[in-house]
Amino acid sequence: MRDHGTLPPDDVLVAELRAGADSTFILVVDAWSGSMVRLARSFVSTDASAEEVVQEAWLAVVRGIDRFEGRSSLKTWVYRILVNTAKKRGIKEHRTVPFATLLPEDEAPAVDPHRFRPPGDRYAGHWAIGQKPQPWSEPEDAAERAELGRRLAAAVAALPERHRAVLTLRDIEGYSSDEVCALLEISAGNQRVILHRARAAVRTHLEQYFQHR
Repeated sequence: MRDHGTLPPDDVLVAELRAGADSTFILVVDAWSGSMVRLARSFVSTDASAEEVVQEAWLAVVRGIDRFEGRSSLKTWVYRILVNTAKKRGIKEHRTVPFATLLPEDEAPAVDPHRFRPPGDRYAGHWAIGQKPQPWSEPEDAAERAELGRRLAAAVAALPERHRAVLTLRDIEGYSSDEVCALLEISAGNQRVILHRARAAVRTHLEQYFQHR
């Protein structure tokens, strides 16, 4: 019996999906749908809509698997279908996320300027006294790890939609900068700005949690 904790190589997955193997389809759906819903939510207005987008994307995968050419990984191909489906749904909902251009939320300081030494100071731009981020201690037990997980999930969920999409793809799904730019159709510069601000926001959220533990 196949281990449901791991997926076989792409060539095996593709061959079995083309052959109509229900068990393989269930395997990839179980493995990828959770992150697909989180990504789809960056484009649409409700959780229910995101779930519908994922369902539509999987239908498109089943119908189009014979056209998969292997130019990217199977997962990247599936995610590209998901993003295109989510964008179309976002347009219908009159809720588009303009990844191609930077927004005011991308131009504000990523970290509170008051945490740095002011202009004119001998060490202007360096961390002010007591403001430098401190190393975090590892959670000591399962309860603390679970609480940290909830805090992290809340921090990601609180991000602006496109920040959440980029962070999800880069830091949770492990895609490279070039892959994220291709998936979301954004420039490398915009991807760097958005990712930096997303990471800074999550770190600030977790920093507050560790300060009050």
